[in-house]
Amino acid sequence: MPRLVKRTQKLIVTLQKGEDGWVIAECPSIPGCMSQGKTEAEALRNVRAAIRVCLKVRKEQGLPLTVDTREVEIAV
Repeated sequence: MPRLVKRTQKLIVTLQKGEDGWVIAECPSIPGCMSQGKTEAEALRNVRAAIRVCLKVRKEQGLPLTVDTREVEIAV
């Protein structure tokens, strides 16, 4: 029986401290995909799980898995 090969994909996530001290993790290339944790490590674990769920739901709904994100350079 053929073995299924899982692909991996690198996605950017942002981390920021919330007002309550929890770390908020968001994946900007998947609209609405975010999670949180008491620590950065926990937030990263949780957002990985959220990404898997979001990708599954978007696939089931026939939506693009991700949206394009761009890096721009500006003078500050």
